[in-house]
Amino acid sequence: MKRRFLVQVALACLSVGGAASSWAQSPAYPSKPIRLVVPFPAGGATDIFARTLSQKLAEKIGASIVVDNKPGAGGTLGSDLVAKAVADGYTLLLATSSTHSIGPNLNPKMPYDAVRDFTPIAQVGYAPSIMLVPNSSPAHTVQEWIDYARKNPGRLNYASSGNGTIVQLTAELFKAQAGVFVVHIPYKGTALAMPDLISGKVDVLFDSLPTGLPHVRDGRLRALGVTTAQRTPLAPGVPPIAEVLPGYESTTWFGLFGPQGLRPELVSRINTAANQALKDPEVAEKLQKLGIEAQGGTPAQFGTMLASESAKWKKIINERKITLD
Repeated sequence: MKRRFLVQVALACLSVGGAASSWAQSPAYPSKPIRLVVPFPAGGATDIFARTLSQKLAEKIGASIVVDNKPGAGGTLGSDLVAKAVADGYTLLLATSSTHSIGPNLNPKMPYDAVRDFTPIAQVGYAPSIMLVPNSSPAHTVQEWIDYARKNPGRLNYASSGNGTIVQLTAELFKAQAGVFVVHIPYKGTALAMPDLISGKVDVLFDSLPTGLPHVRDGRLRALGVTTAQRTPLAPGVPPIAEVLPGYESTTWFGLFGPQGLRPELVSRINTAANQALKDPEVAEKLQKLGIEAQGGTPAQFGTMLASESAKWKKIINERKITLD
């Protein structure tokens, strides 16, 4: 009995020693460049965000970061590439609302599962929209516009950048909470809708801050509200729509993901570095110029936000019968 016990102890020691040796020989993370996949074209807001963040993130994490643009299918191609990558911390994704909150609820044939196939690391920012009306509009506040729309059901319209976009969903969420009937006019981008909005052919548009605010500052349009839950320094002086419609909020979020199965210690390492990078004044300033506010937080907080956003847009998409066609 004693001999068998000693043999078991010896075998256990060999096992632990082997594991320790294997662990000691494995390279510390990170030991090579990290690939940050951006599922959208170069030059867009998400790409600029990625390049702004990656510079400081590389410093904080201690490795070079290569931004790799893989556009196509509304962000689906690049996201799917990361979903199928090795979960070793060397392939990351900068995703948005469209790839993980909206797209999966619009397209049942997505090649990936937005929840199952990814590991949330950190929400890194969010971009609000702004409610714009022509100067000829009789409404000077959100409440006045709602009252005006209620008195004219079906006679007013709103522009969007296309079916199933965050611009349309933001307007539909507003309609649902305000209880108004407003006709949708899709354009191929909000820039193409702007002349019709300025001339009064379009009654309202929920546009991004970088493209919408300049028209307000130049006196061509009137801003009624922002889509954040609270006031934002990105649009000083513009009240949140939530002051009139409690709980109303619609922003485009940006987040870091890894493939499914990314080890917790790697998630923590990348999350810590990302939070440190986002606190850098230079990063925050560059993001504000893009109309984006730095966010940060824990992986758990990011996961909770993802679940909430997906449920919100699923409800609106189903209730309003929104499709990509």
